[in-house]
Amino acid sequence: MSDASDLDLSGRHLLLALSGGVACFKAAELARELGRAGATVQVVMSEAACRFITPLTMQALTGRPVVASQWEASEPNAMPHINLTRGADAMVIVPASADLIAKLAQGRADEIVSLTALARPIGGARPCPLLVAPAMNREMWAHPATQRNVRQIVADGATLLGPAAGEQACGEVGDGRMLEAVELRDAIVAFFQPKVLAGRRVLVTAGPTFEAIDPVRGITNLSSGKMGFAIARAAAEAGAAVTLVAGPVHLPTPAGVRRIDVVSAQQMHDAVLPAAAQHDLFVATAAVADWRPAEVAGQKLKKDGSGRAPALAFTENPDILAAVARLPAGQRPYCVGFAAESHDLVAHARAKRERKGVPLIVGNIGPATFGRDDNTLVLVDAQGERPLGPASKLVLARALVAEFGARLAGSQT
Repeated sequence: MSDASDLDLSGRHLLLALSGGVACFKAAELARELGRAGATVQVVMSEAACRFITPLTMQALTGRPVVASQWEASEPNAMPHINLTRGADAMVIVPASADLIAKLAQGRADEIVSLTALARPIGGARPCPLLVAPAMNREMWAHPATQRNVRQIVADGATLLGPAAGEQACGEVGDGRMLEAVELRDAIVAFFQPKVLAGRRVLVTAGPTFEAIDPVRGITNLSSGKMGFAIARAAAEAGAAVTLVAGPVHLPTPAGVRRIDVVSAQQMHDAVLPAAAQHDLFVATAAVADWRPAEVAGQKLKKDGSGRAPALAFTENPDILAAVARLPAGQRPYCVGFAAESHDLVAHARAKRERKGVPLIVGNIGPATFGRDDNTLVLVDAQGERPLGPASKLVLARALVAEFGARLAGSQT
């Protein structure tokens, strides 16, 4: 998950609709998060929702009067259920109770939220998509009627956000817990991203590797994994099925991404090579150690007072990117390498592209970016080089994903 500093929702106008449920308290924090991300937020609340959180609270958080009745008289035409979705980029129902989902599935419209959902434009020049975040007891969620209703609203075009599994207000544990506010914000951001990788399968490596010397020491580097994780997130936002092979980092897994944790370069190689042929795109952002100790000591190496360090012999690690790039045609994904250099960036990136046999290398100055949330990149291919940034790593990741999507499309024309 990210912070909202990139204003991912700048220029978006969202209709935030609350149905009855104790998870309404999360809607207050969501309204704040959406505003911080740049969106304008209009709230509409059912009568049941007003029993859990007050319209005054939501008005204070959004700066806009809340509509809480289909009989709202302040609208010039007395039709808030029509006006609310005209000009909205999406209607987001948070929380969506079992009762509300049943109404959506059946086309019922007996209160302001379901009435507004039914009246929203679903075609034409300015449709208003429907995003639904379920929240209910685990038994209610699992009930065949609820599952039938959920399938129906998805078939009718709604996008489901969650639910998650976890502890519920009733004290039970299971599926039906509403996503947290930050998770919902990120899911809404993802919804609006161009789906340039829809139907694609993407394999990403990220982070450092750790090469053991003895049971307590090893060789590694300062890579934080942030760039690779941002690319995995951006690819999932763009509609891809993403597998992320991560070295030893402490970062949350991006939503919708399958993660495989490894430690050493050999482990990363063994995770990537069998999977590569099943993917359309391989993005090797991991800072893989070039060498490892030829032998790992069984016990901690101790100082002996002589002032001499123990002699270590090294062996070269497998070249993961080059190995994938050498796969036979028809099994080889489009390969993108990363070059983290300390000097002469473009020259080293060019040489690496030739040596690895890949169409594209993305270069950066490693010491200037390790651990940071921003970066400056250079794209190096057969035609030359092009700078990208400076910008946040997530903004750069989305730009890279757009580039990858265009190259994949071009490779099939």
